[in-house]
Amino acid sequence: MQADLFGLGIQEDACIAGVDEAGRGPLAGPVYAAAVILHPDRPIIGLADSKTLKAERREALAHVIRDQAWAWCVASASVEEIDTLNILQATMLAMRRACEGLSVRASQYLVDGNRLPKGLPGPGQAIVKGDSLVQAISAASILAKTARDADCMSLHEQYPQYAFDAHKGYGTALHLRLLREHGPCPAHRRSFAPVRQLLVSATD
Repeated sequence: MQADLFGLGIQEDACIAGVDEAGRGPLAGPVYAAAVILHPDRPIIGLADSKTLKAERREALAHVIRDQAWAWCVASASVEEIDTLNILQATMLAMRRACEGLSVRASQYLVDGNRLPKGLPGPGQAIVKGDSLVQAISAASILAKTARDADCMSLHEQYPQYAFDAHKGYGTALHLRLLREHGPCPAHRRSFAPVRQLLVSATD
């Protein structure tokens, strides 16, 4: 780490946790978050924003992160929590759970985006585009994304008629067509407009 990362006064030897989420936009499934503290003596080559990496590369890096990081934790907020709290608050909840689940207490929590979850176990800072600027956040984005993708593969096994393996829950043309054909399943987020509209139409 740089001696003064983005002018935040974070020292090079500080125990920094990077935090990121995956799955805010999809119409189905939990939202995931991860927190990662990288080991200063075990650098990981190739860390980047998970969205810029191919799936095979993400999976390979996720294995290395879990093996070499000083500490890491993946957490989630359920579909029920998303529908009850709203997606923003559920995302903040998943991030807080990930931070609280770390086996090592961080001296600073650097969170991707422009919002900081309340109730973090220590001081935090939100960093816009942090997943491409801070390696620990990049690592967290990779763990959150691969965990979310694995969950979508499990959903595909449970509900193959929705092709979760293809669209990962996002509102693609394929997903919307299958959603209209079969109606929502228990994994769909009732508070999201395309799902909610179908449920309202079904009761008319």
